[in-house]
Amino acid sequence: MTTHSYPAPDPVIIDAEVFTELPGHLRRPGVSSYWAEKNRHGQAVDSFIEGPSFDREGNLYFVDIPFGRVFRAASDGMVEQVTEYDGQPNGLRIHRDGRIFLADYQNGIMLLDPKGGAVTPALSDCDTEGFKGCNDLHFGRDGTLFFTDQGQTGLHDPTGRVYRWQPETGRLDCLIDTAPSPNGLVLDLAERVLFVAVTRANAVWRLILSPSGRVNKAGLFIQFSGGRAGPDGLALTASGGVVVCQTGMGLVWVHNALGQPVAVVRSPQGLGTTNCAWGGADGRSLFITESDSGSILRATFPPHLDISGAPMFAHAE
Repeated sequence: MTTHSYPAPDPVIIDAEVFTELPGHLRRPGVSSYWAEKNRHGQAVDSFIEGPSFDREGNLYFVDIPFGRVFRAASDGMVEQVTEYDGQPNGLRIHRDGRIFLADYQNGIMLLDPKGGAVTPALSDCDTEGFKGCNDLHFGRDGTLFFTDQGQTGLHDPTGRVYRWQPETGRLDCLIDTAPSPNGLVLDLAERVLFVAVTRANAVWRLILSPSGRVNKAGLFIQFSGGRAGPDGLALTASGGVVVCQTGMGLVWVHNALGQPVAVVRSPQGLGTTNCAWGGADGRSLFITESDSGSILRATFPPHLDISGAPMFAHAE
C-alpha cells in the first residue's frame, strides 16, 4: 500500500450516472407511513432506499425504510421486490455464507431469506434492553458482525452505540456508547481499525481495536462541514482508503489511507447520497443509493486513478 505524507492534489471529480430507478409500480406516492410522519414532518414519500449490497451472483440488494421492503436489482438494472414486512430496514449486508442480515430501526438485527422472503429476528436486544434504533452493519472476515445503534442520538445526546456480535456464539459486546449518531461503518484492511460515520457530528471516527477486542482509543479521522445531514454510508478501497457518502450534499468522497480526498463523486439528481457498494466486473464501479429520487447511481473510476473496491467475500468458505 502506497501512502504519501505530503498534501494530496485536488480530488478528481467524477460525475455519476443513473444505473436504475425504483419503477413506478413499486413506488407509493401519496401513501403515508410512520417513518415519514416522524422524519419528514408528515410529508409523504414514495420510498427512501438505503443499504446497497451485492451478492455473489452480482445482484444488488437494497432496502426501503418507510415501507419495510427489500428489493433486488439485476445486472441489467431490472428491479424486483424481494419482501415486505413490518419493520424499518435501514442497512443490509450479506454474510460470506449467503445469509442476508438487516439492521432494522424498529426491530433490531433481522435475517432475510432471499428465496422465500421471510424476515425473522436474529438479535432483538442487548441483555433484554431494546436498541435505540439500529442503522447499519458490516461483517469482518471471520463472520463477526459490527453494527451501529443510532436512534435519535446527536450532539444533544451523544449516547449512540457501536456493537460487535458473533452470530455463531451469541457473544455481544458494546464497543462504544458515546457517539452522537453513529451510522455507516467499515473495517480497515487489517481489521484493527473500525471507521464509523458519526452523522450529526459531521465526522468520521476511527476506533482502534486492541488485541483483547476492546476499543482503547477512539479519535477523529475526517471532519466535514456544511450540508443538511452528514457522513452516512462507508466503504473501503482496495488500497485501504475510506469512501464516505455525504448525504445532504449529493457527494461521495474517496479518500486515501491517510484520509486525504483523492476523488469526489457528484450525484446527477438529488442530494440524498446515503450509502454505496463496490461492484462491476473489475470492482471499479461504485453503486450509490440516492434516496431522495429513489435511484441507484453508478460511478466508474478510470484505470489511471487506481481506485477500486476492497474485495468482497475474500475469505469465503
